Amino acid sequence: MQDVSIVIAGFGGQGILSAGKFIATAALLEGREVSWFPSYGPEMRGGTANCSVVISDLPIGSPVINDADVLIVMNGPSLDRFISHVKPGGLVIVDSSLVLNIPDRKDISLYRIPASTLAVEAGNITFAIIYLLGCLAKQSGCIQRESFEAALTDALPTRHHHLIPKEMAVFDIGGTFLNEN
Repeated sequence: MQDVSIVIAGFGGQGILSAGKFIATAALLEGREVSWFPSYGPEMRGGTANCSVVISDLPIGSPVINDADVLIVMNGPSLDRFISHVKPGGLVIVDSSLVLNIPDRKDISLYRIPASTLAVEAGNITFAIIYLLGCLAKQSGCIQRESFEAALTDALPTRHHHLIPKEMAVFDIGGTFLNEN
């Protein structure tokens, strides 16, 4: 598999950094090389947060991403900030419940998923990012479903393991959304 560079961005408290850890852990479990580079404002919850994940079969020289293969965003300001960093032919996945603007680029694959609305309907707002990660896995092939489930088991406290079957169902639903470009 080729290298995949992913930027995930939104507000603190939306699970942005955790999402990056889940992806990185899943790739590590698959025997891949990984870098995970978090960035967040001093406010934490409610402030801006983003992280970069690079997955490769070869050693990674730098965790800094200038041209992303994938952008996952959970708020409008993050889309505005990072859309120009996506390579032509790249993948952009947005939570359309919170991101109302549509990027004016025809050289990307755009997936608009009402993740926050679906998460509320499913009874747990923290599922929103999982819908987006399901789309990422399905459309990019950067991680496998089984390794993502193992990453959740590894990362989540035991008291939350009862949520994993529901999270995996949400992950699978995220993979069913279609490209809008």
